[in-house]
Amino acid sequence: MRVAILAHEQFPDRAKTATGILRYGDHDVVAVLDRTHAGEHVRDHFDDVQDAPIVESMADAPDCDALVIGIAPIGGDFDDSWRPDVRTALQRGCDLVAGLHYFLADDEEFASLADEHGCSIRDVRRPPEDLTVAEGTAGDVDATVVLTAGTDCSTGKMTASYELRDAARERGLDAAVVPTGQTGIMISDWGIAIDRVVADFAAGAVERLVQQEGDRDVLFVEGQGALAHPAYSGVTLSILHGAQPDSLVMTHIAGREVVREYEDYPLLPVDKYAALYEDVAQPVRETSVDAGMLNTQELSDDAAHEAIDAYGETLGVPATDPVRFDVDEVLDAVL
Repeated sequence: MRVAILAHEQFPDRAKTATGILRYGDHDVVAVLDRTHAGEHVRDHFDDVQDAPIVESMADAPDCDALVIGIAPIGGDFDDSWRPDVRTALQRGCDLVAGLHYFLADDEEFASLADEHGCSIRDVRRPPEDLTVAEGTAGDVDATVVLTAGTDCSTGKMTASYELRDAARERGLDAAVVPTGQTGIMISDWGIAIDRVVADFAAGAVERLVQQEGDRDVLFVEGQGALAHPAYSGVTLSILHGAQPDSLVMTHIAGREVVREYEDYPLLPVDKYAALYEDVAQPVRETSVDAGMLNTQELSDDAAHEAIDAYGETLGVPATDPVRFDVDEVLDAVL
């Protein structure tokens, strides 16, 4: 499918959805919409993803099948400055794919335009209607279940999950990512956005996903948020208890000491954070942090190696940066 991705004023650092699709999706990305970097190319910012021109608006994008909202802002709201681009996409006959809490299919203007031009609107954060409470049975699946857990939001949990999946597949293992957020759903074309699920059913939704793919060799469950996050800890806990993982991979950003956008809240030391995950998981299913993933994007190669060594030593487990370096040692640890 040929897609354009909307990422206004957020590309590349704050457009996590756009970056994930560019790196791991099967979509043919024909353009990224970003007013700030119009006239540039994706490869001007990343050298390990598919390239595409960056354009100012949907009117400047080549022909495509769909417009994807490639931003996941806090609260998942729709920015009204995006409306002209969405309107143009629908008038051109493009489908819409969005991962916001604001459902585009419920917007009267967009719904009318979609009907007029024969387009579909897919709000991937809309949960199934038949969810139930967890039964506590995810631990019964045959697969080895690995959960990527983090010290904060946007520490690389999704990236770690897909890099580990790819490495496992290279070894001949039947491996899959269990998507629990909007970006993973767009990449893998299945999953449930747990942060949109009624709280009573959140662990049950994760349990359903794990059981759905439970006959594989290994499942990498995409974590969300962080267990001590002042806003999103509930989602994290539901995934931890719902997935009943055999192993945890701890993700962190090198040098981060406070919760992003909640700077009054310091992060726990990473070893204490790892212990917290293990302690909270234990009453439901005993598990352990067996590996670490560190985002070293802002560091030189030498500094990155030093930071990874220190991170792994603090946790007492193998560690790597899954984008810059290989993940073999980490994969060995969780398997």
